[in-house]
Amino acid sequence: MVAYGKKSAALLSSVVLAASLFLTGCGEEQAPPQSKASVKAMKVMKQDTPVSYAYPGQLEGTDEVEVHARVSGSVMEKYFQGGAEVHAGQPLYRLDSRQYESAVLEAQASLHKSQATLRNAQEDLARDEMLWAKKAVSEQTLTSQRATVAEYEAEVESERAAVRKAQENLDDTIVYAPMDGRLSVDDVAVGTYATAGGTTLVTLGSIDPIYAKFSISETEYLNLLAKAMEKDGDPDASDEPMPKVKITLSNGQVYPLEGDIIAADKGFSNNSGSLTVKALFPNPHGVMLSGMFVRVGLVGVTAKDAILVPQRAVQQLLDETFVLVVGDDGKSVSKKVELGEKVGSYYIVKKGVTTDDTVIVDGLTNLQSGRELDVTMVTAEDMGFSLTESADIVDKS
Repeated sequence: MVAYGKKSAALLSSVVLAASLFLTGCGEEQAPPQSKASVKAMKVMKQDTPVSYAYPGQLEGTDEVEVHARVSGSVMEKYFQGGAEVHAGQPLYRLDSRQYESAVLEAQASLHKSQATLRNAQEDLARDEMLWAKKAVSEQTLTSQRATVAEYEAEVESERAAVRKAQENLDDTIVYAPMDGRLSVDDVAVGTYATAGGTTLVTLGSIDPIYAKFSISETEYLNLLAKAMEKDGDPDASDEPMPKVKITLSNGQVYPLEGDIIAADKGFSNNSGSLTVKALFPNPHGVMLSGMFVRVGLVGVTAKDAILVPQRAVQQLLDETFVLVVGDDGKSVSKKVELGEKVGSYYIVKKGVTTDDTVIVDGLTNLQSGRELDVTMVTAEDMGFSLTESADIVDKS
């Protein structure tokens, strides 16, 4: 009985082993060969490419001044409404003038007194000169009288200056607009005591034209403004225009008039490493107001011999950016790339691919490096790719 049990166990073990080998062999025979992945691909492009940059910016009036009174006094009248447009020389305020009127009268009285004293001294001098001619007075008396007349003449001139000063103070009780522009609405009310040179009565600014102020990096400065430096030093330099500037308002509306870069700060900020730049825009209808936040776009910049790949060809995994290209053996190959600006449907690639590469633009779902490919070559027109904007503006914020 024991012998029979040993034979049964050995037979069962042989059957299980055979079944296992049979099933394993069947599994290998049933696995189908991996098919080729159908993809669309196109050659990497290289060409001069227009690029647009955008920066956060803020509008400023071309002239912003605080209006102060030249004399102290209570505000008696106001001749404008806050926010109004005014012209240079237009009266804005009238201050209490009573003390200044009194000062004018007092100065005039002092002048008249000095003039009377001078006339008496001049008459005495005339008489002394007649007597000197007759040897009736000494030379010392004549010299002394001449000095007295000169002293009174100087006193009269001093009193005249005092009258002029008093009259100027009286005139300054009317405060005038120093230039054309628009007034702020934070003007002081009637009854306010204004200190000469200290109290800001109202702020006045010109908004046509108007500045847009924004900041750019050192590299962008060298790229964007090098044209001006080249033209200044080379009379035969290209007539290619400097980049124009456009503004997008906070509601997304693009301002229809273009501006020009007219000024840059004297140096880069130590903290941010950026350079403050100003562009000047016409503002004939006063649509843009000082203090508005806007998007400033630089257009007309050209990237020379830019390497371009379609945006849809670019993939990201963690902190790596790569594209899949068609290898010489017909298999997919992954290449890391360093991206530059986005232009229309494309990225400018700084490093990673060349014009010898054929980049895969469709069929990328679940496609991995090393997969055999069934490639259909396409063109930008076939895929609807474009370099023009609706092209995205490069956001430098």
